[in-house]
Amino acid sequence: MSKYIFKRIFQGIIMLIIISIISFTLMHLAPGDPSTSYISPQMNASEIELVKERLGLNDPVYIQYIKWIKKVLTGDLGYSLIDFRPVTEIIKSRLPATIGLMGSSLLISLLVSIPLGLYTGKKKGRTIDNIITTISYVGISIPSFWFGIILIYVFAYKLNLLPSVGMRTLGAPDSILDIIKHGILPSIVLSFSSISIYTRYIRTSTIVQLDENYVRTEEAYGFSQSKIMFKYVLKNVLLPIITILGMSLPNLVTGAFITETVFGWPGMGRLGVDSIFNYDYPVIMATTMLTATLLIIGNLIADILYGIVDPRIGNTR
Repeated sequence: MSKYIFKRIFQGIIMLIIISIISFTLMHLAPGDPSTSYISPQMNASEIELVKERLGLNDPVYIQYIKWIKKVLTGDLGYSLIDFRPVTEIIKSRLPATIGLMGSSLLISLLVSIPLGLYTGKKKGRTIDNIITTISYVGISIPSFWFGIILIYVFAYKLNLLPSVGMRTLGAPDSILDIIKHGILPSIVLSFSSISIYTRYIRTSTIVQLDENYVRTEEAYGFSQSKIMFKYVLKNVLLPIITILGMSLPNLVTGAFITETVFGWPGMGRLGVDSIFNYDYPVIMATTMLTATLLIIGNLIADILYGIVDPRIGNTR
């Protein structure tokens, strides 16, 4: 198992290097010039050229990339072209909001989808199964931004129960309860699609497990349905769930970009969208690499958990 982990870490590092090269190249091929933030209309051609020279924009792309990667390896992500703050400082201020939103959404997804999937698998073909299955298809198909707007209209505008934007109430003292209240709607939006996907997979896996011989054997010994479901079936259902978690993490990260923009949540997703519109290249590269790192780490954790749940898999690797 340890060899496999080191192999996956090495592959992840190679993947990050490839992603950084592609992202850096595409960013410089895109229209727009990062020097515009430093240039005023009163500057003449020689002054503009001097600005570009100091920013290193006159160097070939590969030279710019080498200079950038050297700084990154020392922990220097550069400065934002918009507010001229260190990118590291900006990320540190935004990252906790995204981690909190993604963590709560993932927790909600698991707490809801596991019992729902087990229950619908057990009630296969019945009315409640058909209803939950239909809702799951809707959850998979519905665009997250549209669902977010609907929730804002109903719960914030019509019912006035929950705030519609931001992470804190302006002018009010900071409190955990206020942050939780602001995070309810974006967490629901971000977790709704995941709940639908997880429930469908768990339901299918549960149906398969209930047809296995070991279930009939446990029933013959007089074990209750609940004990069979949670002591034996659930353990075997966890294997595909771990794989799904690793595969769905990219959707959770990209969904955070959309959800944070809709709800004005001050996290990494909104920061990434704003930096793209403002041509803030250092921030774009930082958010891209951080997102890629999170995805690779998430998949690595999924592989490790897979081996822990089923030691035979870890030994074969």
